[in-house]
Amino acid sequence: MATTPYFVLSPNLIVSLVGLIHGPDKTVPTPAEDWREATVGVVIPAYNEEKNIVLCLDSLLDQTIKPKEIILIDDGSSDNTIQVAEEFCKLRGADITIIKRDHSIGKTPSLKIQSRVFDTDVEFVLDADTYLESNNYIERMVQELYQAVGISSVCGMIKPTRDKDRKAWLEDENIQEYFKEYGEKDFLLKQDWIHRNMRAVSSTYRDALYSFLQEFIYHGQMVWFGTITNPVGCAVAYRRKYLKDLFATYEPILGDDLTNSEDIFIGFAMLNHGYRNVQITDVVARSQEPEAEYLPKQIYLWSSSFFQSCYYFPDLVFTPFKSFRSYLHHRKISKKEQELIKEKRKIQEPYRQVFGDERTARYGRPMGWSIFTSLAEKILFPIALLLMIVFQMWEAVLLTLIIEGSVSIGVLMYINKGKRWEYMFKGLISTPVRYLSLLYDFVTFIRFLADILIFRDRRWRK
Repeated sequence: MATTPYFVLSPNLIVSLVGLIHGPDKTVPTPAEDWREATVGVVIPAYNEEKNIVLCLDSLLDQTIKPKEIILIDDGSSDNTIQVAEEFCKLRGADITIIKRDHSIGKTPSLKIQSRVFDTDVEFVLDADTYLESNNYIERMVQELYQAVGISSVCGMIKPTRDKDRKAWLEDENIQEYFKEYGEKDFLLKQDWIHRNMRAVSSTYRDALYSFLQEFIYHGQMVWFGTITNPVGCAVAYRRKYLKDLFATYEPILGDDLTNSEDIFIGFAMLNHGYRNVQITDVVARSQEPEAEYLPKQIYLWSSSFFQSCYYFPDLVFTPFKSFRSYLHHRKISKKEQELIKEKRKIQEPYRQVFGDERTARYGRPMGWSIFTSLAEKILFPIALLLMIVFQMWEAVLLTLIIEGSVSIGVLMYINKGKRWEYMFKGLISTPVRYLSLLYDFVTFIRFLADILIFRDRRWRK
C-alpha cells in the first residue's frame, strides 16, 4: 500500500480520474501460454503466527487450484506456529514443508530463496496473518497472470480482518474438527475492551482507506496504465522466473537489503523493466491489521519503502521530465506504421511496452506519472499542512478539512453504493487518523533523508 493517499484531494486523484475518463486499452489479449497448465508453489512467511496460521492454511487448502508445493518458513518464532501448522495439515491430509530458522532474517531472503528452489511457474506469497476469503483466489491470480507476457504480478482486493470475521471463520467445520482432535485452542485475539476498541479503530480506518485506494485510485491506474505501483504483498502471485531474475539482478548490488517492504521494491523494479503489476477486484483476501497504537510503525515501513524505492529507481520517478523525448520518439513512427506492426503481431497484448531498464532510462514509463505525483504529495502536502499550523492559519486549516473531508467521504459513498451510510460513518471516523498519518509521513521523509545524507545507512530490509 505504498501510495496510500492520506490526502484525498490530490494530483493522484486527478490522474486516476483522467484514467477512468480515458478508458482502457481495447486490445483483446491472445495469450501464448495456457494458464491451466501453470503450476503453483506457495510460500508462507511466518513469525509468531500461532493464532493466525490455521485460518491461513484452511483458506489455502480450500482453493479451487491446489498448489504443487506449500512451504511454511518460520522466521524464528517463539510460539507454537509450527506445531499448530503441522497438526492442522496432518488432519487435512495436506503435504507441507516447514523450514524453521533459529533467528529472524526477514521476509525478503525467504522470497529470494524460494524463487530459486521452486520448480513451479508461479510463486504465490501468502502471509501467515492473511486468509483467502474467495476460494478461487489463486485460480484468478494465475488466470490473470497468464493473460500477457508483460504481467509480472497479480493481487486481489485486500480487506482488514475484523473480530467478527475471525469468529465466523473459527466456526468452519475443518477448524472445529481440529479442536476436537487436538483440543480447544484460543485463536481469538485479546478480548478486553481496550484491545477490542484499538482493533476496531484500526479496522475502520483501514477499511475506508483500502476501499478508496483499491476501488478508486488503483482502479483508475489499472484502466489508464494497465498496472498499479506495486502488488499488495500479503497475498500476491508472481511469475517465478521474473522474480528469480529480479533477485539475480539486485542481490549483487544490494544483497537482501532492498527496502523496508519488499513488495514495494519488487513492484518498482518490475515497472522499471517494463512489466506490469495487476490488481483484480473480483476476489478478496483479509489481512490481520495491527491495533491502532501500532499503525505508526506500519505507516513507517510502507512510506519509507516508497521513498527508498524512488531513490533506487529515479529514471522511473522522473518520467514526466522525459515525456517530450518520448513524444518525439513516437512521432517518428506514423499511426499507419503502428497499425501495420500491430496487425503483424501473432500475440496481442494490452498495454504493450518495450522491455528493458535502458528504455526506462531514456523515455520513462507511463506509470511513472502516477509515482511522481505520489512522491510530490508525500513531500509537499505535509509541509503545507504544517506551515498552516505553524503560522496559525486556522481558517485555511478548517477550510481544507471541510473541503478535503467532503470529497473523500463523497468518493467513499460513491464507490460503495450498497453501503453508503456505513462508509460515510467510516470516512468521518478515519479522517483524524488519516491527518495524523499525513503528518507522520513527513517524519518518515526526514528519517529517510537522514539515512541517505547523514548516517549513510541503507540497510533497509523486511
